[in-house]
This record gives sequence, C-alpha cells and structure tokens, in this order.
Amino acid sequence: MSIFNMTRRNLLALTAATLVSSATAQASKAEETIKVGVLHSLSGTMAISETTLKDVMLMLVEEQNKKGGLLGRKLEAVVVDPASNWPLFAEKARELISQHKVAAVFGAWTSVSRKSVLPVFKELNSILFYPVQYEGEESERNVFYTGAAPNQQAIPAVDYLAKEEGVERWVLAGTDYVYPRTTNKILEAYLTSKGVKADDIMISYTPFGHSDWQTIVADIKKFGSAGKKTAVVSTINGDANVPFYKELANQGVKATDIPVVAFSVGEEELAGIDTKPLVGHLAAWNYFQSVDTPENKAFIDKWKAFTKNEKRVSNDPMEAHVIGFNMWVKAVEKAGTTDPDTVIDSIVGIQVPNLTGGVSEMLPNHHITKPVLIGEIKEDGQFETVWQTDGLVPGEAWSKYLEGSKDLIADWKTLKCGNYNTVTKKCGA
Repeated sequence: MSIFNMTRRNLLALTAATLVSSATAQASKAEETIKVGVLHSLSGTMAISETTLKDVMLMLVEEQNKKGGLLGRKLEAVVVDPASNWPLFAEKARELISQHKVAAVFGAWTSVSRKSVLPVFKELNSILFYPVQYEGEESERNVFYTGAAPNQQAIPAVDYLAKEEGVERWVLAGTDYVYPRTTNKILEAYLTSKGVKADDIMISYTPFGHSDWQTIVADIKKFGSAGKKTAVVSTINGDANVPFYKELANQGVKATDIPVVAFSVGEEELAGIDTKPLVGHLAAWNYFQSVDTPENKAFIDKWKAFTKNEKRVSNDPMEAHVIGFNMWVKAVEKAGTTDPDTVIDSIVGIQVPNLTGGVSEMLPNHHITKPVLIGEIKEDGQFETVWQTDGLVPGEAWSKYLEGSKDLIADWKTLKCGNYNTVTKKCGA
C-alpha cells in the first residue's frame, strides 16, 4: 500500500504499533541483566580457599542490586566450578565469556590457573579481576591485579623478620608451581642483595595437596639448629597447609624458635584446624578480619547476615574482590557501558575505600595501592596485627631484584604497554 493511499485510521494504527514495539524493545533491554562471571574452584584441593570468594561475589552482586543495579539493569552472577583443574579454568573462562556473555569475570586463585586463562581473556577481549597475592612479573591489558604484588607482601614480610625478629637463616617453603617458585626467586635475590649467604637459604617445594610433612619439618628443624635465628617463609597453598602446621606442632616447632610467616594462610584456612599450637606464627596480608575500622565492621556485619552464619570469617582475597568489584562498578558508571575496551580505559585512576580505612586506587600498571600488615595467629583463629606500613604501597608489576625485570615498568594509560623497558625505551613482546 502506498503511503499516499493509506487512510488516517491505518496511519494511526501503524504509528501505535511502532510505539508499542519500541516500548517493548526498551522494556526488554531494561529487563536484560548484566552478567558477572565467578570463576572459583568449588571442589578439589583449592576449594578450601576459593569457595568463600564465590560467596562474597554473590553477596556483592546482591548488594549492588539492592542499590538499583548498574546502568539501570540488574546484575546476575554466573558461577562455574573449574574444580582446581588448571586447564579446566580456561574452558570455564571461555564458557563464561562466549556462552554466557559476561561483562567481566572475577576469579582464579593460583597463578597457574591465572596463566591458564590469560590467552582466553586476550583472545576474546574480556576482563579478569584477579584477587590473590601473586609473584608479579606480569601486567596484562585485560587483567586487573587486586591482590598483593611481591613488594606488597613478600618483601615487607622478610624485612619485618630480619629487623624485628633478628632472622638470619631462611627456609623458603612452597607448593611446586609458578607463584612460589617465582616469589622465592625474587626473595632469594633480595636476601642475597642484603648480604645473606647461599648456605643460609634453604628452598623446598612440594606438590599440591601434599600431606606427609614429617621429613620436611625434620629438615627445617635441623636447618634451624645452626645457632642462627631461622624463619620459614611459606608459599604453601591450599589444603596442604593443614597437615603442614599439624606436623610443626607434632615436632614441637614453636613460633618462638622458628617462626613461620605465611602468604597463603588466612582466616578461612585456620577455621578448620586447631590453632593453639600455631599461636605466634605469622601471616603477611593487606587485610585481616580483626582490623578495627567502621568500614570493616560494616562489611563483616553484612557478610554474616548474608551467610546467615555468625562463624563465617572474612579474609584478604575477599577484600580484594570487594575493592575490585567496586572499582569495576565505578568504571562502568563512568563509561556508561560495560564494553571491555571502554571500561579498561576508564578504570585507571578509579579510587574506592578499602576495609582497612584507606582508599585504594587502580594504577596504570593495573595493580592497586594497598597497606601491608603482618599478623600474629591467635588461639581463636584470628590475627593480631603486629606491624603495618604507614600508608598504602603501590603495587609493582616487575621486580627490581631480578636481572631481566629491573628495567621494566607497566603503563596501560600512557605507554599502552605491560613491559616497557626504561633503558631501551621499547615495549617488549
């Protein structure tokens, strides 16, 4: 029918139908959720640490929806279980991005799981918020590292032990994968630069889920009997920590004799064991549940109300997810879209409160500013802060103590490079 031959009634009907169709499309778009991927092991050796991170993400999504959602739309958490299986992490990441069309992913714990998913996030141009302390030596455009870099945990912990505890001999004990090996490589170089001799450094690695610690603990005792103050710097990860600490107690290794400072043991791991023999041993984190601030009290109250369990604890990687999630929300609001490229450009410089009473900022190297705390294990499974930095420490992607890294910096805002060589003035491969 020509428009010229259309009756007034037909024209009005067509206009009304168009308006209804447009309104329906707009309503459908408003009802469409923004999906958020949650990539944490709910089974296998890392479930002891990662399950609680899934729970806190569900709480954060629920809380944001109570505020009205994001960009006028509700958020929807899409949870998958990579089951402590490193190749499966990559498959599940691809599923979240390609099949579920998530706007961003919050997840991974071990560095090997993070390394597994990196190619997927680069290929599909999506965003990963990684909430756990790690070994550094990396800065990817598609990843935001909200856990500690070595200069925000490992280096300050060693400094504390040397200065405050008078430690001269060092046991670097870790699980056999990327994070412990690279961290210990950095620590070995750092200790050597401070004049520590090779004979005063013992390095030991065990597989995931290792349970028979009798020989290793005996070796630690022998190493610590040379007349010099000795400490264990532990990068042991997952459920292997439980039998490790039990064996320390069995062999009478006390914190007053050979203190252990752990980088992967927090409130969640201690909740399942008898902590009395561990009293006095240490952990280095950027947050403890015992931190006395209004922000932390409000968070813990919400956490216990959400879980309906007064005994549920909080820990450092949970706070990292709180910071990362709130940074992502602010970046999306600033950008007016969940488009990854726009969000990546918008998030640098975003500041949000952390739970220790400060304000953390996303840096151009995709790491954040954080305080460093050393905590002493108490009988109730909590930590008493015995030392902390005066202010917030900026995360460094590359270690100044490694020959191949000392000249590198990361800057995704100005240089658009994750490994820029300050000597050659070139961006690496």
